[in-house]
Amino acid sequence: MNAIKNITIGHTERLYKPVGYTMLVNLVNIIPFCLSIEAVRIIFAAFDGSGRPLDTARLWCIFGILAVYMLVMALAERTSYRANFRGAYEMSASGRIALAEHLRKLSLGFLSRRDPGDLSSMLVTDFTMAETGISHHLPQLMGAVVMPVLAFLSLVWIDWRMAVAMFAALPVAILVLWMSTSVQKRLSGKQIQAKINAGNRLEEYLQGIRVMKAYNLLGDRFVRLRDAFAELRRACIRQEALLGPFVLLCITLVRAGLTLMVLCGTYLLLGGELSLLVFVLFLVVGSRVFDPLTSALTNFAEFRYFSIAGGRILTLMNEPEMEGERQAPVTGDIRFEHVSFAYQDKTVLQDVSIAFSKNTLTALVGPSGSGKSTVMKLCARFYDPQQGRVLFDSVPMKDIEPESLMSRISMVFQDVYLFQDTIRDNIRFGKPGATDEEVIAAAEKACCHDFIMRLPQGYDTMVGEGGCTLSGGEKQRISIARAILKDAPIILLDEATASLDPENEVEVQKAIDTLIEGRTVIVIAHKLKTIMNADRIVVLEDGRVKEQGTHDELMRHEGLYARLWTIQEKSAGWTV
Repeated sequence: MNAIKNITIGHTERLYKPVGYTMLVNLVNIIPFCLSIEAVRIIFAAFDGSGRPLDTARLWCIFGILAVYMLVMALAERTSYRANFRGAYEMSASGRIALAEHLRKLSLGFLSRRDPGDLSSMLVTDFTMAETGISHHLPQLMGAVVMPVLAFLSLVWIDWRMAVAMFAALPVAILVLWMSTSVQKRLSGKQIQAKINAGNRLEEYLQGIRVMKAYNLLGDRFVRLRDAFAELRRACIRQEALLGPFVLLCITLVRAGLTLMVLCGTYLLLGGELSLLVFVLFLVVGSRVFDPLTSALTNFAEFRYFSIAGGRILTLMNEPEMEGERQAPVTGDIRFEHVSFAYQDKTVLQDVSIAFSKNTLTALVGPSGSGKSTVMKLCARFYDPQQGRVLFDSVPMKDIEPESLMSRISMVFQDVYLFQDTIRDNIRFGKPGATDEEVIAAAEKACCHDFIMRLPQGYDTMVGEGGCTLSGGEKQRISIARAILKDAPIILLDEATASLDPENEVEVQKAIDTLIEGRTVIVIAHKLKTIMNADRIVVLEDGRVKEQGTHDELMRHEGLYARLWTIQEKSAGWTV
């Protein structure tokens, strides 16, 4: 039952229709058995020495019923086929969307601990396995179970000795199959892990192709990918080699039932305890019953493998989403109260207390690794702190519904990601229902309308994955247009001009000035000159607030900020 729950991703009700129609097909399949028994009886009756003529009228009647049966069977099979495959594909499609939506609601802390290849494998490969299990293997398995049960219950009334002989080895076969479950679970887990590792190494290979070319890590010298695929090959071979004997033994035991039945029937027939008609009847039924059962046993190992894949999806779907039910305040300040935070075992923030006042610009500065980006991520509630509280307008962020909170925040990252879509739709991500006029107005404020109009299809120009067809400055301005269109009261800027050339930096700075006007702004700054006029500058070092104040106050204090300023002033005149 647990395997069925896994393979349906916890929605066993999706099996009602497919299993119901499969049962109907199996019941319809009993008709030929009954008609075969009657046909054999009629023929034997004509040649038993009693002198009775062959009842051809009755045989023609059986033929007519078989003809109707073929039509009924075709309709039943068609209905069952549609139910099985439609249900499987609908489950797969809705399941992938549900999992993607669930992943979006999990904390970045959880996602950062998971391997990207593992998650992509679940969304693609594991759902395909579950889909195949529902559409192909499960109906076949149901048929294989139903037919022997119905056959045994019917035949036991005719001759219990022959019925028992026919199915005597079946319990032993089931026991062997059950004993192989633990072995298969272990081997399947290793094979799935090998698949994930191979996917990760392939993704690493493709994303790092420029570095590999630069350092000549090509061909046989790039052993990580080769070793990953070699391990996947070994895992697949190992699974087939170790599980094959169990399956073959089960099939042999099931087939042995036909042999036992023939031996028992021969003995009873010679002893005069069994009629020839009954013996032939058991031979006809026996030769038909074991075929689907053998086929199901052959695929049972694969069915269990698919169940493990479904179980992985179900485990991820049960991962708790970020909590919070309250609606976010329309606007307000953000406060950190004695916040401490760690990435797994690495402490990043320690007892941090900061106030980001409403409608002010606060800059975060400090050496690399001081915790600036982590403060920004906590402001957006990408994570929740392990200790302390983050409040938005005096409301604890952990009590606010994440979707509602993000509707109040716009973010512009240093590393901009654009989707493989048109420029118009990339800007529209800030406000999905925005009109074309609103998109253009946002682009004009972000100083990107002119370069967009110079592109071949203007706003309908397709952007390469990640924005690879645009320059860094162009991508940055499009991301700012996206933020302007969203029109959120809080803006988070992660040094948006740090890696730009002077010309693009001027254009992007103009766009940022438009974006932050009249809003609460938190900015990470590496170029200290860009935040001289900030309302407050917070200086971080080793995860703690070292000092804070205005530029003039910090310069008079002659602390860490003053040292960083002096270093940048000296380096400004350096030449190569």
